[in-house]
Amino acid sequence: QVQVVESGGGLVQAGGSLRLSCTVSGSIFSPNTMGWYRQAPGKQRELVATITRGGSTNYADSVKGRFTISRDDAKNAVYLQMNSLKLEDTSVYYCYALAFNFRLKQQSDYWGQGTQVTVSS
Repeated sequence: QVQVVESGGGLVQAGGSLRLSCTVSGSIFSPNTMGWYRQAPGKQRELVATITRGGSTNYADSVKGRFTISRDDAKNAVYLQMNSLKLEDTSVYYCYALAFNFRLKQQSDYWGQGTQVTVSS
């Protein structure tokens, strides 16, 4: 069984900062790709940022220059530092991991339960 646990969401004023954390545990090898997606009410889930095991990163245009993704492979953890938050960043943020499950002998997508980020004016 694989668990994806997020933390760090909350309420922050516009212009403020938050740091999201996520750890992945269970019958997997170190994830190939980890990342964050978000979904606002009535909208589709969208990519925020991803990072590969080699350290390559990819960001949505809307967060470039404000958000920074990082990972700690020793902990199977991924982080999202969010600065200069805007009202439109309000959303549920989901942690994502693409990893090989050594019990199922297959690569699969794993998702966290989501953490709410609310930016107020």
